Amino acid sequence: MPVVKGALALHIVWIMIREKADPLDLFAEWYAEAVKSEPNDPSAMALGTVGPDGMPSVRMVLLKDYDPAGFVFYTNYESRKGRQLLANPKAALLFHWKSLRRQVRLEGPIEKTTPEEADAYFSTRARGSQIGAWASEQSRPLESRFALEKRVAEVTAKYVIGKVPRPDHWSGFRLQPLLIEFWQDGAFRLHDRLEYSRPTPGAPWSTRTLYP
Repeated sequence: MPVVKGALALHIVWIMIREKADPLDLFAEWYAEAVKSEPNDPSAMALGTVGPDGMPSVRMVLLKDYDPAGFVFYTNYESRKGRQLLANPKAALLFHWKSLRRQVRLEGPIEKTTPEEADAYFSTRARGSQIGAWASEQSRPLESRFALEKRVAEVTAKYVIGKVPRPDHWSGFRLQPLLIEFWQDGAFRLHDRLEYSRPTPGAPWSTRTLYP
């Protein structure tokens, strides 16, 4: 009997959630809760891309901004993910907030952030991270740890005075979601799944619930 009550309560909450016409409103609520409850990196998200051979790749990146235009993250454009996204500008994202037993996944086309956006974010990074953006040839073979430390020392000496400029090859991507799915853990694996989708960026959203 308690299970029935719990399931009914969760179902009522889910009906209330469905009243939100814009998935960003629901994402904002869930993200705010994750910031309070997750012990580390609530902004961490898995990024899925596809290589020229059709082989998918997944790695963790950090969400740096989101708004109606999309979800933003930054990287080295010459890295593996950078090259894949430039060649095939489509991607998937997944947030997993274990403490809340929730997931949010997104799919959609990718566009570059503007240089002004990238400059603004780069200026907020720690100086050591700015140096690292210059020193690391991300995703390429590294002959030794000493070689990396040497490059860091050289870049540090070059920019010992003044601001560290943003490298041209380091910038951001914005995923413009065409699909956002909210997943909430349920008893006996009877999870709740709510999907928002639209045909193109900026179009109205439609919703549907999915079997667990």
